Amino acid sequence: MSIPTGTYRVQVRPDFDLDTTAGIAGYLRELGASHLYSAPILAATPGSPHGYDVVDPRVVNPELGGAPALDRLVGALRHEGLGLVVDIVPNHMGLFQPAANPMWWDVLRNGRGSEYADWFDIDWDAGPLIVPVLGSPSTDDLKIEDGELRYFEHRFPIAASTGDGSPQEVHERQHYRLVYWREGNERLNYRRFFAVTELAGVRQEDPAVFDATHAEILRWVREGLADGIRVDHPDGLRDPGGYLARLREHAPDAWLLVEKILERGEPLPPWPVDGTTGYEALAEVCGLFIDPAFSEMPENSWDDEAYAQKLDVTKRLFGAELNRLARLGGDKAALSELAANFRVYRTYLPYGVENLEAANAGRQDIDRLRDPNDELAQRFQQLTGAVMAKGVEDTAMYRWNRLIALNEVGGDPSRVGVEPGEFHAAQIRRLREWPNTMTTLSTHDTKRGEDVRARLAVLSEIPAEWAAAVRDWRRTAPLDDDSFEALFWQTIVGAWPIEEERLRRYFEKAAREANRSTSWDEPDEAFEAAVNANLERVFHNPDLRRSVQEFAARITPAGWSNALGQKLVQLTMPGVPDVYQGTELWENSLVDPDNRRPVDFAERLDLLAALDAAAAGGHPLPPVDVSGAAKLLVVSRALRLRRDRPELFGGYTPVNATGPAAGHVVAFDRGGALTVATRLPVGLAAAGGWRETELQLPPGDWTDVLTGRGAASPALGDVLASYPVALLVKG
Repeated sequence: MSIPTGTYRVQVRPDFDLDTTAGIAGYLRELGASHLYSAPILAATPGSPHGYDVVDPRVVNPELGGAPALDRLVGALRHEGLGLVVDIVPNHMGLFQPAANPMWWDVLRNGRGSEYADWFDIDWDAGPLIVPVLGSPSTDDLKIEDGELRYFEHRFPIAASTGDGSPQEVHERQHYRLVYWREGNERLNYRRFFAVTELAGVRQEDPAVFDATHAEILRWVREGLADGIRVDHPDGLRDPGGYLARLREHAPDAWLLVEKILERGEPLPPWPVDGTTGYEALAEVCGLFIDPAFSEMPENSWDDEAYAQKLDVTKRLFGAELNRLARLGGDKAALSELAANFRVYRTYLPYGVENLEAANAGRQDIDRLRDPNDELAQRFQQLTGAVMAKGVEDTAMYRWNRLIALNEVGGDPSRVGVEPGEFHAAQIRRLREWPNTMTTLSTHDTKRGEDVRARLAVLSEIPAEWAAAVRDWRRTAPLDDDSFEALFWQTIVGAWPIEEERLRRYFEKAAREANRSTSWDEPDEAFEAAVNANLERVFHNPDLRRSVQEFAARITPAGWSNALGQKLVQLTMPGVPDVYQGTELWENSLVDPDNRRPVDFAERLDLLAALDAAAAGGHPLPPVDVSGAAKLLVVSRALRLRRDRPELFGGYTPVNATGPAAGHVVAFDRGGALTVATRLPVGLAAAGGWRETELQLPPGDWTDVLTGRGAASPALGDVLASYPVALLVKG
């Protein structure tokens, strides 16, 4: 098995296809990556900007260039000495354009008699297949055109010998029923991805379905096109462990990762994989740069908010799933309460039964839910992950906003800060148990980019100053929703400078996800107009704009220090580091689709070449400034060192400091590569800097690969004289 030393994630999509991606292979090599880590590349809904709505798993997406373009991409990567890691989507398929999905189209046409009827997780005993697409309860707008049933731009097949009569009469003869979209959450009779009706669950527990949907993927592995596989959302599958065992059997030498979100203290199940996509590492690293002394609290606790939103989404969004459980003999009210009390995404019976017991706390009889062979238990396990995702990630984390740097996938907003000792213990455990897992700071699913979180972490050091600023701003731009107001101002200062329209789109999504003052199903025009009016004041009221800009400017240098620190730590800690596209420079992305904006690779290539030329010519180091050159320096030097000298990264030993500012540094030796990073820079400066603080360097001569200078003394004022971080190499 060839384990990457560092991956680079690219959101391959129709406007940045496989051939375009091949064009950056040389840059990725220069940056120091060992592997390109691609978004899904199987055929997806036409125009899909992300690829997770696969419509035909048997072919490479023609909108990306198809199989020939994949061959060209792999050729370009191999020419540069790089490998390929691919993202696959086994849990679901896209239905938004039924005609684009030949399997789903056949199921709609032929119902239970379709050769693909067993592909999808459909409750065939619950009547015709429910398709919630109508804009009202009426079917008056149905038409028959070209032998198909049409509803505006939506197309549906007509079963053989059923096409005579009015559109409404023909509709009643089909194996499906088109219904009002608002009825979907209650009436749907196929499993879906979370609450997304346009994504239907696939029955990977059926070996024939697995074989058919993985033939192309496994061809890539077998023929050496792909070196690694990232499995999207295994929690949605009926039997994730069985699925992963089958995948490992067919791809024994692949680097295999799962998008498994682990809650605090939750171990990864003993699956035959190399690890996760790194959200637990993200929480550990970001926590290092949050001041543990920060103690501002909303009126309600995080646990109360999470429970309330999980219970709400269970009842509001997952009625169809509860109905299916009821048909299996479950009690909907009891199951709703049980799902809302889960503190992890799901169990994998018999593994994790203790989490089921903890959620139940002796309240009800759960004998059937303990039985891994009972379909009620199997389907309940699939429900709890969806409840957790929608209730916590997509709702509670937009409502409980005391410090939104903590509101991240897999994070715990009530957990303020990670002390160095706790961090070191986690890294020693990672090296021992999952040394080849991925680490990350940004993904296509994170709520905000890593550098936004790094700047927001500064607020944890200055809560009184922050509170005073918000009090001043809200005199000019108040909002009735205190929770959303907290998110509003933190987002603005965290991402500043940022375009007004990007913030407008973000705030609409964030407010509707919160489901508090407005929502997706029932938008409150007055509240959303008030938010937009406030945003306009921020940009167009000169005094307010100046005040916001000045505050952002004051915390930006400390935010840059945090950003460099967390990046170097993530790139050098145990595990395989991933760099999300564009984040080698400062990157102020918000939640998707904002984080899928185009990346200027030409700018990055030119800047990297300039850095290398300056280093070779003995020219001055780049300053830590708005250009982001210092971050590019950190990323490239760390990735190159991991790739070129892997023997320096085989161990993990905490490196302590002594002196008055010892609490402001985190340092560790990986076995010859020693990372040093500043933490809590505002407090450090206020206390007078490093003063007599010294690093307890192991014996030997150490050189900082970022600056090329030797570490002449253990004094942190000397080690960190140029940057708030250092990457020392012995010899």
